[in-house]
Amino acid sequence: MNSLELSDVSLSFGKGDKSLDVLSKVNLKVKKGEFVAVIGFSGAGKTTLISLLAGLRKADTGAVLFNNSELTEPSQDIGVVFQSYSLMPWLNVEQNIALAANLKCKGMTATQRKEHIDYYIDLVGLSHARDRKPAELSGGMRQRVALARALSLKPDVLLLDEPLSALDALTRSRLQDELSNICEKENSTIVLITNDVDEAILLADRVIPMTPAPAATLDKEFDVDLARPRNRVEINSDKRFIDLRTSIIKTLMEMNSDKKNDNDTSLVAPKVVPITQTGRVPNAVVQAGKGPALNKYVEFSQAEKIYPTPKGPLSVVQDFNLNLHKGEFVTLIGHSGCGKSTVLSMVAGLTDISKGAVVLDGKHVTSTGPDRAVVFQSPSLMPWLTAYENVALGVDKVYPHASKAERRDVICYYLSRVGLGDSINRLASELSNGMRQRVGIARAFALSPKLLLLDEPFGMLDSVTRWELQDVLMEVWERTKVTTICVTHDVDEAILLADRVVMMSNGPKARVGNLMKVNLERPRSREMLLSHPDYYALREELLDFLEAYEGGANPDQSVLDAIAKKRQVRIDAQAATSNDSNFDVCEKVI
Repeated sequence: MNSLELSDVSLSFGKGDKSLDVLSKVNLKVKKGEFVAVIGFSGAGKTTLISLLAGLRKADTGAVLFNNSELTEPSQDIGVVFQSYSLMPWLNVEQNIALAANLKCKGMTATQRKEHIDYYIDLVGLSHARDRKPAELSGGMRQRVALARALSLKPDVLLLDEPLSALDALTRSRLQDELSNICEKENSTIVLITNDVDEAILLADRVIPMTPAPAATLDKEFDVDLARPRNRVEINSDKRFIDLRTSIIKTLMEMNSDKKNDNDTSLVAPKVVPITQTGRVPNAVVQAGKGPALNKYVEFSQAEKIYPTPKGPLSVVQDFNLNLHKGEFVTLIGHSGCGKSTVLSMVAGLTDISKGAVVLDGKHVTSTGPDRAVVFQSPSLMPWLTAYENVALGVDKVYPHASKAERRDVICYYLSRVGLGDSINRLASELSNGMRQRVGIARAFALSPKLLLLDEPFGMLDSVTRWELQDVLMEVWERTKVTTICVTHDVDEAILLADRVVMMSNGPKARVGNLMKVNLERPRSREMLLSHPDYYALREELLDFLEAYEGGANPDQSVLDAIAKKRQVRIDAQAATSNDSNFDVCEKVI
């Protein structure tokens, strides 16, 4: 029996010449007790789809059926959890949940009603915070309240509209596990909208990609043939997971390949020298560079950052030691609060170094400077300026001796490289999040810095846009080979971009936990990564490392060494298998 059904549903916004086709001939059947994940692009109409399934919006054509009857208005039997929590700020956790629960509890005694509410508060792990108001809760806790509120209605169908996308990686993974457990207990019919392929596979029975806008529709379905409960580390070694994940990602990439991307290769950057490269390096540094110090273009030496607190000094990062080669790309990964951004702030000169030292190209970092360019999670553009003018702010400072035409060529070259050659005169306020981040990347590269610093630059973007901008970043980096440090919470991003991945221990007193060299040939592409025999072994090491540190744990070095050894054993086994296959082929030929 189908619990939910969409039959040839289409929907447009606007009228006449201004009409925009949002959804076109969407068909979907969700069986009772089934978990379906819909994955796709930003702006494709995924939230509109949820609104139709919830009875919050009416289709232009086609029908929405709930338990074989046409759905014409919202139903108490369909619960919805949106990306934004929509909690009442003046009510505490218990009171927010009671708003919905009381609708289900009509006819119950006061004791029964309290037991019902207590059950769902406990189900989402908030018994200790039942008296707190939303302002006193973390983002993850607020989303738990929204989930408990929806579940307390005991709906036949639960609709989840990217409920975890605004959360950090650790909180997101924990809530994914909780959501999986809740689904098993409640046996609800669930439709999840997500932009995360791994999340979809981890939770769903079926994954359905959605085509890009306009006139989006649902594409071919993928059955998830993996036993429950699913462990994200364990399934990483399962060939069924690897094949399924590869197929879904390639499907999304193929959908996206038709999008136009201005990448005018006819433009050539002018040969102008920025002020960051005109200073004379001390002779001692030049001499030292002829020896082992050549590997110390960027050097963190027992770096420490201490913050004063009411309870006394707090050491966020302590005894942080790391050397970078010139032209090396390093990614930092670790749990939230482990000090990744603090490390970046110290080398950027944005925060004082409490102890130890950070040295860039032979000079101690004591303040900010044009020799370091930073791209934050939010691109920090001037909304009243155009894309061109936002990049020009830095270029005019860094190339004071270049002619106006040369500076213009620098700006146009890098905006073209990031696919914005036809949008240089658009105001920043008119650009999408992805386009604004492209401007931030262009601005950083246009400065010709000695060191490029990226602080989760794609963390606020959907998966497909993130993939696009990772490709843009890799393409421009290949041309410049600027020394780069990138903070990320994304395991795949860490491997795709880096020469080495720095795994940080938990804070406070965070340090370098382990270093992983990424011996994958460049230039890289996501498609190459998915088919590379070593990729999932590298991925497994990072997942194992993060799991070892989960919940504030502090594993000893023997545990970390075992994780690294496990990766190498897997790579060696794969290489041996590959060699045996090649030998068999040669024997047949002979």
